[in-house]
Amino acid sequence: MARDLGFIAVDLGASSGRVELLRFDGDRLTIDEAHRFPNRPVLAHDTLYWDVLRLWDETCAGIRWCARVGECELRSVGVDTWGVDYALLDRRGRLLGNPISYRDTRTAGVMEAVLAEVPREVIFEATGTQFIRANTLYQLVAALRDDPLCLVSASTLLMMPDLFHYWLSGTTACELTAATTTQFFNAVTRRWSTSLLDRLGIPTRILPAVVEPATSAGEIVASVRQAQAVPALTVVRPASHDTASAVAAAALRLSSVYISCGTWSLIGVELNEPKVDRATLCANFTNEGGLSGTWRYLRNAAGLWLLEECRRSWAAAGITLSHSEVAAAAQAAPRLQSPIDVDHPALFLPGDMPTAIRQQCASRGTPIPETPGQLARCVLEGLALRYRATVAEIN
Repeated sequence: MARDLGFIAVDLGASSGRVELLRFDGDRLTIDEAHRFPNRPVLAHDTLYWDVLRLWDETCAGIRWCARVGECELRSVGVDTWGVDYALLDRRGRLLGNPISYRDTRTAGVMEAVLAEVPREVIFEATGTQFIRANTLYQLVAALRDDPLCLVSASTLLMMPDLFHYWLSGTTACELTAATTTQFFNAVTRRWSTSLLDRLGIPTRILPAVVEPATSAGEIVASVRQAQAVPALTVVRPASHDTASAVAAAALRLSSVYISCGTWSLIGVELNEPKVDRATLCANFTNEGGLSGTWRYLRNAAGLWLLEECRRSWAAAGITLSHSEVAAAAQAAPRLQSPIDVDHPALFLPGDMPTAIRQQCASRGTPIPETPGQLARCVLEGLALRYRATVAEIN
């Protein structure tokens, strides 16, 4: 009797990660969670880093579990992650420091400084990308300002999923859906916008080739095979921006509106071609790559990270609440008392989120939320109102 085929899927979000084992018996696909773990940036010497080596170790732990199960014939492994963040490698392929989180303070005022040098219309025409402080473009400009030698000594820039595929396969490339989150990839030509980077003094020699989603990166390297006791898997670059994979898995009809709500919220539609026009620029929408040549026309907005920051603040004060307890408390709170602007700049950085929300309510003249339930209701209603407004704009 033929054994089921097995596939390992690694999903690294900006708040948590998981490794899944997918089994296919020729008729049905089943999914088992092999390993789940938190992903929290680490503040050290006033810089907010991703603990990428721990994420690699957790990923390997999940892969080992999948190999030990032994109930299927493992064929491949692939990774998706959040967008915009990157890692730098030296000429020997070694990591040049821990990647810095997009929520680090180094990008404060950088987007505004770039727009003072390069008109907004020029950047949008060259990329088709929404203007957000977190974008890779502004992170690189900040890096060039703060540590120019790091960029000079770098040999390769890899987006976060590409870094994990490199460690698994030993090959470097940038998968298209991740590239489209950088704001220096041209959605129309499907090439890096090197002229934009040249204008800002960012070296383009560090950019790898861009490949389509569902491209093989080769066989898993021998050192990983031996260390993790896994067979000769093929490393496949999926739609490696996590939302691109989520939308592909949803099997939506073209032009169906979707809302992907995680650390961030992404509200949009799937199209056959990018929309790089005046209306898109004015609405501050973006064009992100999808599977099979599709494009996700969407707006990035704040997500449930706001609630996670509240939960962290409550836990530090000795109030530990599960997600279900937070949801129940929010449901019991009065409705539409203090809806907030979830995309306000004051809510972008980590910290005392309950206080930041209360300050916004005070400035708007709305009732000040005091209890966890009231604060959670503020966040959830703010998200719902943002979704409704964005869907109306799309329509």
